[in-house]
Amino acid sequence: MTMSSQFTDEEAALMADQHFFLAKVQIMAKVRHLLSATHAALKEEIGPASLATPSDFDPTNYHFVKGENLEFFPYQYLDFPKHFHDSNTFAFRTLFWWGHHLVCALMLEGEGIKQHKARIVDRFHQLAGQGLELSLAPTLWEWKRGEGYTLPITHDRKAQIAAVVGERSFLKIVRFLPFTNPRIQSGQMPEFSRETFRAILPIVTR
Repeated sequence: MTMSSQFTDEEAALMADQHFFLAKVQIMAKVRHLLSATHAALKEEIGPASLATPSDFDPTNYHFVKGENLEFFPYQYLDFPKHFHDSNTFAFRTLFWWGHHLVCALMLEGEGIKQHKARIVDRFHQLAGQGLELSLAPTLWEWKRGEGYTLPITHDRKAQIAAVVGERSFLKIVRFLPFTNPRIQSGQMPEFSRETFRAILPIVTR
């Protein structure tokens, strides 16, 4: 494939536009601030929760990450709680993905996965109807939404969700907030993340 060395009118205008990049810096600083507030909010939730975690789980572990190329788009995320060790995963991620959405995700793999899967079925109607979706991707690291990527957890899908969960070696439960949602503009990332964590608790509590 040959790439042209000439620039389109649109590309030339973007190269000359200082405003966009200054705005991007300010937006990403606000996102980092909101992720810090999300960490504080989630600490209040995790403290009293009786979580069914791996044996070497540390409830204080967390991680802030900022990058420029998640499928070509900038991103920031908070992992808290955070446990990635050997083949075991027990983590909750709050991810800001520029150009796409805010997404919160519970990621589970390895130790305790059979019990987590059983709780999804046994406590299905506690989970259903709260905007949660089951990731259908073959990896934990897919963040797209929609047909072929996620399956909404609704009250009428218990048999379908149970069948899909039964075949999977890991679990990823996600909840999305589009950037067009007024909650984004009003800075409600911490509240959205806290709500999502509360919604997934039936999967990971004894």
